Amino acid sequence: MTRSGVQRQLGELLGGGSGLCLEVGCGTGVHAEQLRGLGWTPVGVDLSAGMLAYGKQKLPVVRADATRLPIRDGVVPAVVAMLVHTDMPDYPGVLREIGRVLRPGGVFVHVGVHPAFCGGFADRSDPAAVVIRPGYLDGRWTKDSWTTEGVRNRVGATHFPLPVLVQAVLDAGLTLTGCTEGGGPVPTTLGLKAIRA
Repeated sequence: MTRSGVQRQLGELLGGGSGLCLEVGCGTGVHAEQLRGLGWTPVGVDLSAGMLAYGKQKLPVVRADATRLPIRDGVVPAVVAMLVHTDMPDYPGVLREIGRVLRPGGVFVHVGVHPAFCGGFADRSDPAAVVIRPGYLDGRWTKDSWTTEGVRNRVGATHFPLPVLVQAVLDAGLTLTGCTEGGGPVPTTLGLKAIRA
């Protein structure tokens, strides 16, 4: 999973625009510059005060729970969620909030770790031959990992199988209009674009 690959997916799915773009789970604000480059005005929300201490240097931020966004109904033209869904145990609830704050015709872009090929069930020690073990459909939080590198084996991650993830987008009142995969040879990221009717 490379930063340039994630940026490519964000650019392809969101595209150019104007007005507010809310980044849910903005963390340190790493995507703010790209959002500005696409014409959007980024604003971030995150639960972590520590992350926001860095993020506020790159974009306006607010500390809030993504399942209870401090925003009126139907006013935001664009929302992005970048590599955060595995950190949010109630991502379906987050998606419902995103559907609530998006204005009609507003766009939502999700780019996250690929649910079919990444997780505690996937042995990625050989990128050319990823081995999928039982557990993909379990949909659970786990610290299981194929590697001791990084943070997932220490802090854990929530896994949402692909049908659960897609159904949560649809249940939020959003219409899927685009999909991308990134990384290789076996995909590491999945990108979705949806519009609020």
